[in-house]
Amino acid sequence: MGIRLPGMLHAKALLQRSLLPFTSTANVPKGHFAVYVGDLQTQKKRFIVPVSYLSHPSFQDLLGQAEEEFGFHHPMGGLTIPCKEDQFLDLTSRLSG
Repeated sequence: MGIRLPGMLHAKALLQRSLLPFTSTANVPKGHFAVYVGDLQTQKKRFIVPVSYLSHPSFQDLLGQAEEEFGFHHPMGGLTIPCKEDQFLDLTSRLSG
């Protein structure tokens, strides 16, 4: 049995609650989840990311921002992350490298 971090548990709980209304899992491979990224002034873009990102503190920070911005009501029907697309791509490129 591995050690569980409180931040990881919070991130998983946030993700589970935010994805409840998200009924379409088309084109989302096992071990991944969909997020919608964009600030308030731009149209949101959908990204498919690995669940392993949930264990990274910087991704957990983004989830915290999403919780502050939207609570558990996400207007896109899935997890919405309120940041600029280029910032999200920069972060995820560092996580996958």
